[in-house]
Amino acid sequence: QTQLLGVLLAAASNFLISVSLNIQKCAHLRLVCQAQQKPYYTSKLWWCGITLLGLGEVGNFAAYGFAPITLVAPLGCVSVIGSAFISVFFLKKTMRTADILGGTLTITGIYLLVTFAPNVPQELTARQVQNYLVSWPFLLYSILEIIMFCILLYFYKRKAVKHIVVLLMMVALLASLTVIAVKAVSSMIALSVKGKMQLTYSVFYIMSVLMATSCAFQIKFLNQAMHLYEATAVVPINFVFFTISAIVSGVIFYREFQSAALPSVFMFLLGCLLSSLGVIIIARNKKEEHLQIPFIDCGHIPGQKLTGKIQPDSHSSCYGTLNKEDDLLKRQS
Repeated sequence: QTQLLGVLLAAASNFLISVSLNIQKCAHLRLVCQAQQKPYYTSKLWWCGITLLGLGEVGNFAAYGFAPITLVAPLGCVSVIGSAFISVFFLKKTMRTADILGGTLTITGIYLLVTFAPNVPQELTARQVQNYLVSWPFLLYSILEIIMFCILLYFYKRKAVKHIVVLLMMVALLASLTVIAVKAVSSMIALSVKGKMQLTYSVFYIMSVLMATSCAFQIKFLNQAMHLYEATAVVPINFVFFTISAIVSGVIFYREFQSAALPSVFMFLLGCLLSSLGVIIIARNKKEEHLQIPFIDCGHIPGQKLTGKIQPDSHSSCYGTLNKEDDLLKRQS
């Protein structure tokens, strides 16, 4: 029953996140269409979306306290599939064949995930977390992860390699630490609420700091990837990398598949594969939407004899430039 509660929390939270993202997008589009432009934070609709996003993230955090990492993390695909179908109603997008096929694969994968997920006790005490932190499998895993991250960071900083795989691999390595810390903190808070106080142990605050730090750097590299690449490429790759890293960290740190039968492990991994394939199909060939604004009218510019228009240049780092006065005079003549 506890694990089922975690599954329902994770699914509902990710669905809320997909709704919130579409509401925010809808609010931005409405503001753009208004004659008098206003900041997005003045929109009640945008704040509604932010509130739902916050509720979704809190629900995801709580879900880690009731269900295994290897089950909660892959359920992030609910937000992707939910966003694809909700956008049809919110943003009036056309339902594609790829959306239906991807959605079918994702739902099938979710069913396999829930059915064959490892059934492990979820009451995680502070002493258990301490024992897991000093276990040799986790120490070996941490050393390998630090080495991999340092190599990727070297190429990113020194060699200026900003390939999408490099960026999202760093995000995934940080995400593995984030989910480990989130699981520990959420479980200790849940036990404390039930009357078994765990907040007096120093490991609770160590894991809280680890959670906040890894999450902050994870967001930094993910934002960099979103800035350099299309969201349709970042979302599926990030989901696949995050799911793999979360499952590996759950298996190594919390030993969630320690007593699982081999057929169950195979069917669970098949569920992960199908859900990942569904996310990739939904995002594949999905073009980014750009606002259809051909130019920005500058109005009267003091010191200029001719009114110019800034033409957006999609191939330049700056949004647009004014033609030089000589060029304007040549065109006028």
